[in-house]
Amino acid sequence: MRLGGQVFLEEKNPESWALAHKQAGFRAATCPIDREDQLHELDLYMKAASEHDIVISEVGAWSNPISPNEQTRREAIAYCQRRLELAERIGSAVCVTIAGSRGEQWDGPHPDNFSANTFDLIVETVRDIIDAVKPQRTVFALEMMPWVFPDSADTYLDLIKAIDRQGFGVHFDPVNIISSPRAYYRNGDLIRDFFSKLGPYIRNCHAKDTLLRSNLTVHLDEVIPGQGMLDYRTFLTELHKLHPDTPLMIEHLKSNEEYREAADYIRGVAAELRIPL
Repeated sequence: MRLGGQVFLEEKNPESWALAHKQAGFRAATCPIDREDQLHELDLYMKAASEHDIVISEVGAWSNPISPNEQTRREAIAYCQRRLELAERIGSAVCVTIAGSRGEQWDGPHPDNFSANTFDLIVETVRDIIDAVKPQRTVFALEMMPWVFPDSADTYLDLIKAIDRQGFGVHFDPVNIISSPRAYYRNGDLIRDFFSKLGPYIRNCHAKDTLLRSNLTVHLDEVIPGQGMLDYRTFLTELHKLHPDTPLMIEHLKSNEEYREAADYIRGVAAELRIPL
């Protein structure tokens, strides 16, 4: 696998971006282009990435393509299609977003999110996105969330079968589906189950951690890897069985120091298991 993360730069250009990742020991990075007006720089970034042996793990397409607002939904689908085209152009592991939400908050809960109609809408939407691009070098993937499909290995499998497109793949973030004390304390079993069912489809993973608090009812906080209870020994062991270029991306941290702390922890566990990163 390739460990990756974010780097914070005072001045960002292709060479400083690639060199900062190399100095951090990261062999994978998210797409360096955030806005469409930056596309003229893309070839320079890809050249720098290649020279420093950095693969692009993901192109984010964060939006709500199942929004109840039809204009928002249409705009999100068009955005996902453009981002998938970009992912295909650079050959990133995935173009990733969440399924969305039937509520006003694009990434929030709603009573209709687990309905059969919403499942069918996700299938239709993902097909529309993939069929517009027909990717060959990348895949479109949905990051799991606790309050919309896919929220488990089984519902992800159901989506794969229903969408029925080679351009649909799997992005795995185990923290996002640890939503109960039972899953929290037995998350190694959850991780093994996910890899056993979906291993051949996994193209990209996120690395973070989760911590159960004692205040009622149930409160789980996302924390820096090593500060929670995610079973990284199981996570890395299972991930090591996949293609050696599969990215594991640390995310959501606020500084280079926090990314260094997280990477040091993950590298320490990997070293104990004799797994190269």
